[in-house]
This record gives sequence, C-alpha cells and structure tokens, in this order.
Amino acid sequence: MSLPGPQPTLFTAARALLARDLRLLWRRRGDAAQPVLFALLVVALFALAMGGEEKQLQGVASAVLWLAILLAGLLSLDTLFRSDAEDGSLEQWLLAPVPLAWLVAVRVFSHWLTTTFPLVLVSPLLAELMHLPAAQLPVLVTSLALGTPLLSLLGAVVAALTVGMRRAGILLALLVLPLYVPVLVFGAGAVSAAAQGLDPGGALLMLGAGLVVAAFLAPLTAAAAIRIANS
Repeated sequence: MSLPGPQPTLFTAARALLARDLRLLWRRRGDAAQPVLFALLVVALFALAMGGEEKQLQGVASAVLWLAILLAGLLSLDTLFRSDAEDGSLEQWLLAPVPLAWLVAVRVFSHWLTTTFPLVLVSPLLAELMHLPAAQLPVLVTSLALGTPLLSLLGAVVAALTVGMRRAGILLALLVLPLYVPVLVFGAGAVSAAAQGLDPGGALLMLGAGLVVAAFLAPLTAAAAIRIANS
C-alpha cells in the first residue's frame, strides 16, 4: 500500500494555478489584448469628439482615463470563474487541500496581472492622447496601481455570485458598477486634486485602505459565494 504524497503548500498551489492561467492565456493571446485596445479606442474617440482641444481635454482627462480603464477591465470580468465552472475545475477547487479563498485570491491576482496591469502600463500613452500634463502622470499611475487591484477584488465577489447564471454579463455589470463608483471617484479625484495644486494624498490613502480591506475580505466573500453556487 503506497503512502499518500506530500500535501501541496499554499505557494505550490498558487504557482500551479498561475502557470495554468498563463498557459491558457498564451493560447488565446488575441483575447489578452482586447482590454488595452478597448481603452485605447475609447480614449481616442473621446479625444476626437472633443475636437482635440488641449485645454478641454486636460479638464476631463483624469475622468476619461479612469473610466476607460474601468470599462476595459469590466470586459473580461465575466470570464473570471465561468470557464472553470463550465469545465468542472471550480468543483476541484472545492475539494483542494488548500483554502478556497486562497485559490480565489490567486485567480484575482492572475486576472489583474493579465488584463488590468497592462492598462496601467499603457496609461502614459493614454494620458498623452488626452494631453494630461506630465506633472500629473505619477499621480495617475499611482492611483491606477492602487485602484485597479481593488476593482478586480470587488469584481471577483460579483463574478462569484453570478457564476451559476447563464448570460450574466449585463447583470454582472449592473451589480458591479455601483461598487466601482467610490474607486472611480477617489482615483479620478486624486488626479484632479493634483491638477488644482491640492494634495492628492487623501484620495490615494483611501484607495490604499480600500485595497487592504478588500484583499482580506473579498476572497473570503467570493469563496463563500462559490460554495453557495455549487451547493
């Protein structure tokens, strides 16, 4: 009789899940570029609609940039857990010897790394299209670095709640957008405060506090929702 093998640790399970997600992403490389292309298209169309007037674009740059990145990240939110639910992988998560909340946290990090983090990287290009002053660019990037993971964590909770529903895309958007409003307000507000010569630290601290709280509570809440959906 063979002895059972060693139980996987949290980090080995995280590494295996991340490697799987990256392999699947490599097979559909075209889908990975969609959020970036969508955000670029939204910003470019808005700049054209405003007639390319530099002063007018600067006045709304922070709001447009944040809104474009928020909507671009929303495109892939429905697929956060749905593919795993369809192929049975989500049921294996429930039987895994590691906490379900840990696997959810790893999946949220993977989603942010592959869909939203590229938007943070191209944000200087998007800011250039909106004629955002260079002095405000560090505040924009900082607010996005704090706010986009928070968006992914909040979205994961709603995605877990709707994972058992078919064609839940519209319902998912209706449920998650009210949760996104405070993040949008503080993120765009930090850049607007910097544009007015005010201290953006308060808004950035609120984003950081929200990120810390959501990093602990969102995976637990999403895990509970997944258990309910699979019960």
